[in-house]
Amino acid sequence: MAAGLTALERFVHQSLASGHSRQNTAQALVAAGWSEAQVRGALGAYADSDFPVPVPRPRVSVSARETFVYLLTFSALYVVAFHLCDLWFDLIGFYLPDAIEEYPYWNDGVDDSLRSSVAALAVAFPLFAWLCHRIDADVRRNPGHRLSPVRRWLTYLTLFLAAAALICDAAALLYHWLDGELSLRFGLKALAVATIAGSAFGYYMRDLQREETQA
Repeated sequence: MAAGLTALERFVHQSLASGHSRQNTAQALVAAGWSEAQVRGALGAYADSDFPVPVPRPRVSVSARETFVYLLTFSALYVVAFHLCDLWFDLIGFYLPDAIEEYPYWNDGVDDSLRSSVAALAVAFPLFAWLCHRIDADVRRNPGHRLSPVRRWLTYLTLFLAAAALICDAAALLYHWLDGELSLRFGLKALAVATIAGSAFGYYMRDLQREETQA
């Protein structure tokens, strides 16, 4: 695979250096069996310039600082999502208590869970928002950072987790409906999971689409 990619990059360099247009180079590679994504990536390594020889773009490298920032950002996102869902569940239990429970829902354990969720959100959400602002500012200054491998891997991991949560949530909702045990409490909890997971999925899916467009 590495040898194939090296041959692709070498061909693109020689083709552009010989005066062939990017469009003709792409058509020749696609006709030879290379995928459009591979061709787009190889051509993207060189700037669209009138200079007589191909001008390489700076390659994206992974630094320890970049890895730290993205890991901290996505970790804060997961903390926010978990505790926001937990807080929603606690409020549902308080306003719609289960009639068959022997003890009231609002006890010391639930009160502690509520305080824990509020405290976690008060710390994690501002941290997540600030990190996102810093990352967006950095990407505007250096558009190549949008193609960071760490960013892409963590984005796709988040999309996978959000999609898995949506699938499990829909399956559980359908199961309880078919079983005739679909209650308002369960429906609101399913709505909480769908809202939080769906928001994360939609946000990062749009971010990937914007990345492909700007790339």
